[in-house]
Amino acid sequence: MKEVRLPVHFIFRFTRLLRLVALVALAIPAWAQAPGDQAATGVRDLPAISPSVRATWVLHATVGPTRLIAVPLQSGILTWADSPREYGTHWGGFGQRVGSSLATAALGNTMEASIGSIWGEDPRYHRLGSGSASSRIKHALITGFMAEKASGELRPAYARFIAVTSSHIISNSWREPSEVGPDETARRIGFAFVARMGGHVFAEFWPDIRRLLPGKKR
Repeated sequence: MKEVRLPVHFIFRFTRLLRLVALVALAIPAWAQAPGDQAATGVRDLPAISPSVRATWVLHATVGPTRLIAVPLQSGILTWADSPREYGTHWGGFGQRVGSSLATAALGNTMEASIGSIWGEDPRYHRLGSGSASSRIKHALITGFMAEKASGELRPAYARFIAVTSSHIISNSWREPSEVGPDETARRIGFAFVARMGGHVFAEFWPDIRRLLPGKKR
């Protein structure tokens, strides 16, 4: 049987990535508790987290309206840019990109919800819902790396760190050679956290924007 060995440069870069994630996990709580800032605790308008609620979150986070807009848009841009090149610029390549993205998201979201249930980590985003725009944006960015426990207290989102990193490494098993190197894997992991923060900002302000649309009750 052929022995499978990871390249030394992959191990080095992956270790460096884990070190960066650890530093973020340590730095974010201090930022969240900075003096003079409004407490970064979301509005308690969501039902208590339970197995069924976790399953619903996984489904919504994977194939909810936002994902069904963002994934095709991203895949369309990548198809136009011919990245990765193995998929090509045709409709078949577009479908492969969409499928790969959704499969990675499904794996990561399932892992985050299930692993987090062990220590009561809530994967959902809890809106701040009030306060200055800067405090709400800060809350949305902070909770890209942090999650609430049942008590409402913010703690580093360890399940998310594990799930995002692991799902993108596992997804290398079905991805094309040009997108499975250490740099490409690290880029995808970093983009996943950026996308999560962007989604939180959208979720924070969309209810306010929706109320301003014509025909909506103020």
